[in-house]
Amino acid sequence: MASSSSYNSPCAACKFLRRKCMPGCIFAPYFPPEEPQKFANVHKIFGASNVTKLLNELLPHQREDAVNSLAYEAEARVRDPVYGCVGAISFLQRQVERLQKELDAANADLIRYACNEMSSQLPSPSLVRSTSRRIGNEGGGSYFQNPGYSHPYSHPWDDNPSGNMNESGGGGGGGSM
Repeated sequence: MASSSSYNSPCAACKFLRRKCMPGCIFAPYFPPEEPQKFANVHKIFGASNVTKLLNELLPHQREDAVNSLAYEAEARVRDPVYGCVGAISFLQRQVERLQKELDAANADLIRYACNEMSSQLPSPSLVRSTSRRIGNEGGGSYFQNPGYSHPYSHPWDDNPSGNMNESGGGGGGGSM
């Protein structure tokens, strides 16, 4: 019985326009009788004749999307007559920018926290100096080497024209390149 009463009741558009809803009414599939405000807003902003022309020019599978877009724009224009959808879009863009700034600040805090954690886990510089010995100080360069590990090659900062590592006093290993 409920289905027969909804079949006989006019669509929201025909009800609003106070006309008889015909079986081929172009508004009926998109403006059901349960949503009278949807058509009222669309009619107020765009006009019934303009919506009729638009729907007749579109292919049937495109009409539902067009009506949904018109209804959304009409509702936005009713709420904000000056900006409509553009006002909503601008508001959302500002919100995204604000949230991006908050995210950038949180990421910077995380990086600072991670750097502080890493620096607190590193040995102190005085401890590093006490376990290393200085070698290869010719030519103004200096190099710290952990005892027990020696390089069998010369370093580019060694000022040894002959290439003999025994003469430079730095590096260990002996021999020439």
